[in-house]
Amino acid sequence: MATVVSLEGKRKAPGLEPLLALCAEDMARVDREILARMRSSVSLIPELANHLVGAGGKRMRPLLTVAAARLCGYGSPDDDRHVKLATCVEFIHSATLLHDDVVDVSALRRGKPTANSVWGDKASVLVGDFLFTRAFELMVDVGSLDILGVLSRASSTIAEGEVLQLVTQRDSSTPEATYLEVIKAKTAKLFAAAAEVGAMVAGRNGAERVALESFGMNLGIAFQLVDDALDYAGREAKLGKSVGDDFREGKITLPVILAFLRGGRVDREFWKRTLEKLDQQPEDLERAQSLIERHNALTDTLERARHYGAMARDALGLFGDSPLKSALLEAVDFAIDRAH
Repeated sequence: MATVVSLEGKRKAPGLEPLLALCAEDMARVDREILARMRSSVSLIPELANHLVGAGGKRMRPLLTVAAARLCGYGSPDDDRHVKLATCVEFIHSATLLHDDVVDVSALRRGKPTANSVWGDKASVLVGDFLFTRAFELMVDVGSLDILGVLSRASSTIAEGEVLQLVTQRDSSTPEATYLEVIKAKTAKLFAAAAEVGAMVAGRNGAERVALESFGMNLGIAFQLVDDALDYAGREAKLGKSVGDDFREGKITLPVILAFLRGGRVDREFWKRTLEKLDQQPEDLERAQSLIERHNALTDTLERARHYGAMARDALGLFGDSPLKSALLEAVDFAIDRAH
């Protein structure tokens, strides 16, 4: 991992600030486009959509789109296609979050009550559908069938990943390969598409496009691995969501898979009772965390995240040194380092 050093010579935690600073003008335009595209004469739509989209968040996916475009030399001042694509990516992501929170019966998102807990499931699902339609309008506005193909396939893959996760939910014998298939589809695919269309809108359809798709895919896998580790090790105030949600919902993530495989009969019976049958007692989350720690499941999950992070960094080797490339490399470190 690259070491970030402050002026005083002390190591500081990597962050998104350098990338956000370099892309500040583009991201301001993205924010304006988001607000414009959320408008509707049906007042509930912008009210509910803004509750989620306006809550902030890291905006990593649209940031990847504008950063990838700039890395590939995109610079026409009168051309806003990269802004429209970044907005499209954010709408796809936001729509899936609205739907996911309904499926998962989540109460918190980014430290705020989820839309479904405020307005109900029906409104959340329908506004999620609205954001999807806005995303496809933006794709059409860009006017590229190839880009439309990338983003529409990504949307389809995300849905498949969510269904696969539903199928494997509460199955403690889920193999690691299936888990990786889930996170590649439901999380990493949109990271990959976000970076890939940035190259495409800049007219780079060769090695640069392939490299940025690989960068986004591996970054997305690392990001989700860390997210799944944080659900058992993070602090609720810092996460902006409830710690242990995956456990309470019976989700099978890599820390659980590793602890299950490495545990004995008693341990496995515990996982089957709590995750497969959802027969949980107040003290069970603490025991789950203890088992995961005992079997080094968090350590090894984060080690896998570092592996995918290294592949993301390698994918950028095709590009010459620049402040933007350095900021993207730091974004990889941020995705992994936030676990500490």
